[in-house]
Amino acid sequence: MSARYDYSGWDGSQEFSALDPEELLAALTENLLETGDLSDALERLLRGGVDLPDGERIDGLRDLLEQTRRKREELLSRGDPDGELSRYREALDEIEEMERDGIDELAREADESNDERRKEVTDDVVAERRIALDLMPPDIAGKIRSMSSYEFVSSEAREAFEALAEEMRQEVVDTYFQGISDALKNPDPESMARMREAMDSLSNMLEQRQRGEELDPTFDEFMEKFGDLFPGAESLDDLLEQLAKQMAAAEAMWRSMSSEQRAELQGLAESLLEDMDLRWSMDRLGANLRQAFPEMDWGQGYRFDGEGSLSMSEAADAARQLAELERMEDLLSTASSASALNEIDIDEVRRNLGEDAARQLGRLADVAKSLEQSGLINNKGGRMELTAHGVRRLGNKALHDLFDQLNKDRVGQHQTTFSGFGHDREETTRPYEYGDALNLHLSKTVHNAVARSGGGVPVSLSPEDFEVVETEALSRSATVLCIDLSMSMPMRDNFVPAKKMAMALQTLISSRFPRDYLGLVVFSDVAREVSPTELPTVMWDYIYGTNLQHALALSRSMLSKQHGTKQIIVVTDGEPTAHINRWGEPEFNYPPLPETLRLTMAEVVRCTKANITINTFALDLERTHYPFVEQISKVNGGRTFYTTNDDLGGYVLVDFLQHRRVMRPAG
Repeated sequence: MSARYDYSGWDGSQEFSALDPEELLAALTENLLETGDLSDALERLLRGGVDLPDGERIDGLRDLLEQTRRKREELLSRGDPDGELSRYREALDEIEEMERDGIDELAREADESNDERRKEVTDDVVAERRIALDLMPPDIAGKIRSMSSYEFVSSEAREAFEALAEEMRQEVVDTYFQGISDALKNPDPESMARMREAMDSLSNMLEQRQRGEELDPTFDEFMEKFGDLFPGAESLDDLLEQLAKQMAAAEAMWRSMSSEQRAELQGLAESLLEDMDLRWSMDRLGANLRQAFPEMDWGQGYRFDGEGSLSMSEAADAARQLAELERMEDLLSTASSASALNEIDIDEVRRNLGEDAARQLGRLADVAKSLEQSGLINNKGGRMELTAHGVRRLGNKALHDLFDQLNKDRVGQHQTTFSGFGHDREETTRPYEYGDALNLHLSKTVHNAVARSGGGVPVSLSPEDFEVVETEALSRSATVLCIDLSMSMPMRDNFVPAKKMAMALQTLISSRFPRDYLGLVVFSDVAREVSPTELPTVMWDYIYGTNLQHALALSRSMLSKQHGTKQIIVVTDGEPTAHINRWGEPEFNYPPLPETLRLTMAEVVRCTKANITINTFALDLERTHYPFVEQISKVNGGRTFYTTNDDLGGYVLVDFLQHRRVMRPAG
């Protein structure tokens, strides 16, 4: 029976595949190794986004911040409320002109009627109407109030005014109550009385809650009576927040205008609210909302500078969006962790930037959550740290990447099979890890598979079930890796490749040669031992000095406690410029002092007498300029490799494997 697949276009509802934690860890590895700070590396990933191996792109905070800023500019350039004010003024002027034409027509008809009584009465009406028009205030609000009580002569002018007044009333409703205006498309006295009752009930509930009293009416009772006016409200707090945002946006709209514009349009709105008997209830509710939501910026204003006109409701809506975008911009510009992203309202992002931006933000917030849930990182007191499992996965990745750079036939299939000849079988096993030979312990492997998937046949094996037999080499090797951490290493881009090489070598030895010893030493003006778990976060030192003498002395001390063949691998990009003086303090000088070179060479001699081979990997060094590393080879018998940071890892791994194979018994 064949499988059936259904394909459809993307509609935004489909879920992305789960994020692969190891892919995410690989994506932040470069920054982690460069800075030594997992929290910083994760912050950089969140800010810059991540490109996943399957081609998917998760936008970073910088991308979302840029979208937010573009949206702000778009809103500010959409138009100017002054254009709408001019339209109202022109409309009123046209109505007045229409009325004056009507008056003139009435007077002309009376004159042509030859009816003296009609002419006398008409002259009185005409004179009265002309005086009324002449005395009308010049401002829009005053003119609206005057025309509301004015008896029009022209029916055409009256109808035009009634239509304009209705449009303005609807504008006021939209400005203060966006989202409920559908229920008030025709704000007749009955619907206005109901709106006033709803606002008074909300004010009562706010005042009761402020005093700690029981709410009357309750939210459920309120919604049962007025729910059609406030669609989508799920709780009293939700409803009040919606209203507070809209009223704050209306305040911002007023403050965005010049003082002349504000006085004229705000006067118009207040006049219309009085006309609808809503003014007192609106002022009361507004005062209560300011007290309940003081965190909202009620004094904010914006500079609208577009060429088109914006109505009051459009400007208020733009102001609401601008306030939300400013909050988003503040959070996006300061967010440094996934927990900080949770403070951003996804619904606001969706409303202002679209579904795709909201989805990208959700994916971005899942990044750190996915890493933490996988056990690769821990959140300790708000600071991210790698777990032991995370360190191992980084080492495996570094080793895998280095082997990928090498010729797989020559290195990947090298003759270093670490079981069989020259080994004694032990009674211990361990889980298979990348790079292990498939020397499976069959019974334990099958047992793991059955425990994982349950009984029944056939038994399905998975790599996670593999259990390999541990073997003990008849010959062991002890290695100390010394890495230069002086300031020149990052300046020449050698620091991160050296750390990657160290992690890969540590992983190779722990997985393929578990009985071998690897010590890690880092040095600048002084040397110190570090553990494998510290490697990813080790940082270069802001100190001058390459104290190879101290590094060799510490390495020799560490190897004195080990058995088998011994070697020191030195990775450096400079000649010795520091030593430990007779008082036990580091002493730096450039060019190197003869004393520094003498003491360093004396330590080379001590290592040679202790049968310790010193192999030096010289980065960015020219033979003619830096002969000291070659002198080490002549005295010690080890080798010097002149290489670049790109080839360092491969050189070290290949040399180690070849050196390790030579040291094994013939058969």
